[in-house]
Amino acid sequence: MSTTLDSPSRQTSDDTSESRARPLLVALAGNPNAGKTTLFNALTGLRQKVANYPGVTVERKEGVWLLAEGAPPARLIDLPGLYSLDASSIDEQIARDVITGRIAGLPAPDVIVAVVDATNLERNLYLVTQLLEYGRPMVVALTMYDLAEKRGLKVDIKRLSEALCVEVVPVTASQKRGLEELRRAILAASARRGLVAGWCLSEQAERELAALIHPNTTSADRHAALRELYGDELPEDEKRREAIRRARERLAETDGNWWQEPLLARYDWIERVSREAKNEAPDSHAPTTTERIDRVLTHKVMGPVILILVMLLIFQAIFSWASVPMDWIDKGFGALGSLTRSQLPQGLFTDLLVDGVIAGVGGVLVFLPQILLLFFFIAILEDTGYMARAAFLMDRLMRGVGLHGKAFMPLLSSFACAIPGIMATRTIENPKDRIATIMIAPFMSCSARLPVYTLMIAAFFSTQRVFGIISVGALMILAMYFLGIAVAICVAWIAKRTILKSPPPPLVLEMPPYRVPNFLTIFQTIWSRAWLFVRRAGTVILAISIILWALATFPRTEVKSNATPAEAVAQNQEASKAEASDESALEQGEQLRNSFAGRLGHLIEPVITPLGFDWKMGIALISSFAARETLVSTLSIIYNVGSDENESSLIEAVREAKRADGSPAWTPLVAVSMMVFFVLALQCMSTVAIVKRETNSWRWPLFMIGYMLALAYIASLITFQGGRLLGFT
Repeated sequence: MSTTLDSPSRQTSDDTSESRARPLLVALAGNPNAGKTTLFNALTGLRQKVANYPGVTVERKEGVWLLAEGAPPARLIDLPGLYSLDASSIDEQIARDVITGRIAGLPAPDVIVAVVDATNLERNLYLVTQLLEYGRPMVVALTMYDLAEKRGLKVDIKRLSEALCVEVVPVTASQKRGLEELRRAILAASARRGLVAGWCLSEQAERELAALIHPNTTSADRHAALRELYGDELPEDEKRREAIRRARERLAETDGNWWQEPLLARYDWIERVSREAKNEAPDSHAPTTTERIDRVLTHKVMGPVILILVMLLIFQAIFSWASVPMDWIDKGFGALGSLTRSQLPQGLFTDLLVDGVIAGVGGVLVFLPQILLLFFFIAILEDTGYMARAAFLMDRLMRGVGLHGKAFMPLLSSFACAIPGIMATRTIENPKDRIATIMIAPFMSCSARLPVYTLMIAAFFSTQRVFGIISVGALMILAMYFLGIAVAICVAWIAKRTILKSPPPPLVLEMPPYRVPNFLTIFQTIWSRAWLFVRRAGTVILAISIILWALATFPRTEVKSNATPAEAVAQNQEASKAEASDESALEQGEQLRNSFAGRLGHLIEPVITPLGFDWKMGIALISSFAARETLVSTLSIIYNVGSDENESSLIEAVREAKRADGSPAWTPLVAVSMMVFFVLALQCMSTVAIVKRETNSWRWPLFMIGYMLALAYIASLITFQGGRLLGFT
């Protein structure tokens, strides 16, 4: 059964034009790494926004483009990068729904701009043939045209345009070349109706189509029936579904491979058009610069070594370079809180504003330097083309535990903060692989755990050494990092064989050519990601901070002291640095003990006693679920040292803390038990908020809280009780 696909017919679609009262809607569609995002950024600049499509976690990037003077700016939609519209993934389904106008509140695009990589014409044209079938006005933006010329590959624009029956415009978005021609082509396309590709199938297939639709229908209707006949989606109409089923049975009697007809016809046509439209130089198949670089960067020995060095740089940058701006932000909000408290009268409103609102917003924005650095490096790695090589090199290791190779970068960045790490999982296409990566990302010991590790080690292990050289404290911190990694590997292995069961997908990657990064694109990426982080997480964290403030503030406890305010300040010098002079650390501690948070501490004491913890530690644990590092400041208040700024005072307080029976509250074994608990428990509400946003459901964040808390409890229980059995204290 021979099949061919002719050039698109010049029949027009019968759907009427949209009203021009609204702004022109233009959709960019193209393969990954075809230059679509660079083109989108060049056309919109900073006039863009990022959101999610309704009900899914697929990002929706939209911007405005000034197409014509006196007319409303056009709305430009950047569709997810995809290779086809066969709806085998959620990205493909979303793209198809946008093109057909099935997205709520979003009409079908007036013009589709198909972004085609000139250096990979055959692969890119497959999507173009599918886009043509929907009968929408279309323009082809031929990107990477300058790279194609450097390789000695010349594309005959006129012949390609005639074959597609749409205008083809060569563009170099990074240099803003061809943008004016693209603008004129889009305006011209919007004034006419779309063209629909004409199919020439077998005689049998034509008869089956006639059974589905009236012979005199338009070409667009004919192709709609064709998609139903050969596609995976069936119409809702029962009569039409039955007709399609019978037609497929009759086609199967004639040819067992009848379903391959459109695919073969499409590729036959693509091969013919590509052969006619391009002219390769005789030496175009010589090794390119990219291929020569890949001989080193993807080498089985040198490749991993270079990757480790690159990752160490990124790790060091996120972990340490962000500390200075983070301190500035922290001190800035601290100064703002002090200024607000000094300018407003004492009272609940002032406390709410300072301890709830300002502290809540500051707690979110303090992560921004890490977010910016992470996405700066990710954008550079992606823009240069190295990210695909990193995933390729790590695929074998990640597949050993059932994860995708692309999970490597999110897990690495989670050592600085789980929030940007979880956001970075968007590069993983498979939903189960992405969720599995999200579920284990918080096990990576983030920088927020370090104050807890440092306090415990300084209190009990700072002077101890192994062989008189190696610090026990350094070994313990290293052990905490390795514990988190080991548990993450075990959890991933179990999850991928149970609740997230699916075989590790083969890593099919396109190795894009190496390019000089476009820093305008990088800046726009950083800007949009930073704003998205603040907007998404800020409101949730602010609400949680206010709730925690209320739990620690109510019911109000009035503490009467015989000491004058000056004496109270003298007795609590460290507390006076962080609090107003008329409220001593004693008052704060008493307030906390009798607050709802303090009562919760007493309530959970029977549960945490087997771990070696008392009710005061319970209060610190409860407060730390807002942010891990708050355990240190909470202990400072409980032990009346006021602030963790005076580290030595808090260390002494921890060492000297007593239980009701006079026994030490803290021992080296209790400290290790607390550290193990902090390695495994999910004590970060901002992480919970991000997981909720990224998974678009409360199911996974609640599951994450539950299973990580259970693991932390069991591990801490084994540590403490096992240590006691072995004679440790």
